[in-house]
Amino acid sequence: MSGKAFIHLDRVTVDFPIFNASSLSLKNKVIKAVTGGKISTRHDGHVIVRGLDDLSFKIESGERLGIVGHNGAGKTTLLRVLSGIYHPTAGTATIEGHCTSLINISLGIDAEATGRENISLRATLMGMTPKAVDAMMEEIIEFSGLGDFIDMPFRTYSSGMQMRLAFAVSTSIHPQILIMDEWLSTGDQDFKERAKKRMDDIVESTEILILASHSKNLLMSNCTRIIWMEQGKIKMDGPAKLVGEAYFGNQPE
Repeated sequence: MSGKAFIHLDRVTVDFPIFNASSLSLKNKVIKAVTGGKISTRHDGHVIVRGLDDLSFKIESGERLGIVGHNGAGKTTLLRVLSGIYHPTAGTATIEGHCTSLINISLGIDAEATGRENISLRATLMGMTPKAVDAMMEEIIEFSGLGDFIDMPFRTYSSGMQMRLAFAVSTSIHPQILIMDEWLSTGDQDFKERAKKRMDDIVESTEILILASHSKNLLMSNCTRIIWMEQGKIKMDGPAKLVGEAYFGNQPE
C-alpha cells in the first residue's frame, strides 16, 4: 500500500449489548467491575456495556504510541478498533496503511492441521497472498526451529513449540502499523534472543507502533506518546514522559 500510514478516530463509541443479563444480579456486578462501571440499560431493556466512549484522536506516521490504564479501562477494546477487528457503534475510525495486530498471535491456528498448514492459515489471515506465503515458508520454518515437527499436527506440539510457530509466522512481515498488547517473548534463551532481535527490527521499521503495556520501562523505552485510558475515555494524552510520570507515579519500572 502506497502513502504514509495514519489513524484518525472521530467520536468513536463502542457498545456491547449483554442479552439476558438484566435479571442476573451477579452477572451485572461482574460486568460492572470488569468495565469500570460503564453500564446502562437500553430502551428495550437490554443491558449495554460501553467499552469506548466518544474517543477522538489522530496517530500520524512516525509515532510510537503507548496505551495505559487499569483492567477494564478500555485498552483492549481500543486496540481491537485500531486493528479493524471491532467497528465503532458510533463515530468513525479511519485506518490507512497495512496493519498487523499481535494481540492474539494464535488466531487462525487449527490444532488438527500441521505446522506447515498453520503457517499458510495464519499468514493468509494476516493478508499475505499465496505467492508471498510460499516465498516466506522456509524462512518461517527455520526461524521456528521446529525441524521435522513442522509436518506433525499442531496439537502434538508442546506449548513452547506452539508459541514459537505462532510467533514466527506472526512476525514474518513488516507492516506499516504494528499493534501489540505487551511484548512478545517466548521459548528458550536462544529463541528469546532471536525473537527480541526480530521484534526490534519490526518496531524500528514500522511507521506506527501502538503498544499497550503495564510496564513503565517498556513504554518509556519504545514510545514517544502515551494515551491514558479510564472508563472507556481518554484521561490524558501527551508526551510519554509526561503521561508516564502521571500514570505510574513512583511505581517501580
